[in-house]
Amino acid sequence: MTPRNDNWKARCEAGFYDQTVMKTLGVTIVSLAPGRVTLAMPFRADFTQHHGFLHAGTVTTVLDSACGFAAFTLMAADAEVLTIEFKSNFIAPAKGKLFRFEGEVVKSGRTITVTQGRAFADDVLISTMQATMMAASL
Repeated sequence: MTPRNDNWKARCEAGFYDQTVMKTLGVTIVSLAPGRVTLAMPFRADFTQHHGFLHAGTVTTVLDSACGFAAFTLMAADAEVLTIEFKSNFIAPAKGKLFRFEGEVVKSGRTITVTQGRAFADDVLISTMQATMMAASL
């Protein structure tokens, strides 16, 4: 996959670290490549549900960002990324010490990009996502 912007990496890093929600959750970028993003988050007891698992809303929030930034790596310099829709499937409880979130572009167009995401607790797959992103001018 080929980025439409020579400055894609710096733009993605700046956009990601400008998000207060990612700072609040303690999420960091592990890797960035055209059409692919990996994020990490340590376990946080203050973001759990009543059984002590990481809350599904937290998992989907970070997966949405992983998918969105995977799409953003391929967008034009004048475009911003926004989510159109997503669907998540939870496969196992979000129980672990370190969570990894992978976003990958399935198909990139000028305006619409289809992505898929996977979340892992330690190395156990806990959730998948399919998401559609749009290139917007804000």
